[in-house]
Amino acid sequence: MAATEPIRDKKQLKALADYFLKRGQLRNYTLIVMGTSTALRISDLLRLRWSDVYDELHNTFRTHITIIEKKTKKTKTIALNKQVLQALRLYLPHRRGDFIFVSNRKEGKAISRVQAWRIIHAAVVAVGVEGKISCHSLRKTWGYHAWTSKEISPVVIMHIYNHSNYEVTRRYLGVAQDDLDRAYLRMELF
Repeated sequence: MAATEPIRDKKQLKALADYFLKRGQLRNYTLIVMGTSTALRISDLLRLRWSDVYDELHNTFRTHITIIEKKTKKTKTIALNKQVLQALRLYLPHRRGDFIFVSNRKEGKAISRVQAWRIIHAAVVAVGVEGKISCHSLRKTWGYHAWTSKEISPVVIMHIYNHSNYEVTRRYLGVAQDDLDRAYLRMELF
């Protein structure tokens, strides 16, 4: 079985998010935006509550979220970028419960991992994103684009993913021959 891949093409990533935005499916749009912007595992993303991102008392969005990761039990603080805050602002007036990613069928419950996969898979097929794309692709997408941008140190990326070494992170992000080819072809020294 092939490993889950990041969404490498930024145009396809935008088309995936726009698929939901154009349909007014703000929960699903926010799922894509937050999933690719926070590098959270889907299990942690689906547990997020409005109180994690929004201060009801002061009527303001938080600049950071702090969670305890379900898998590692480590505390993680994540800055919320402009795209995440924009998605949350669009979605806030339509919230229907405590969970950000609330189920349409189970009152007061978050969507399941299976439902998250269905949501992502339907959009991937509709938009024509190629590769083995799943919920975990959202997490990997952030790292892949951070890695290829050359603006974020591999050490920072390793820390965000809690990886023990460079090679683990490289394999995890699916740095492939075409990425290496681009690096070689860009370096013209004379």
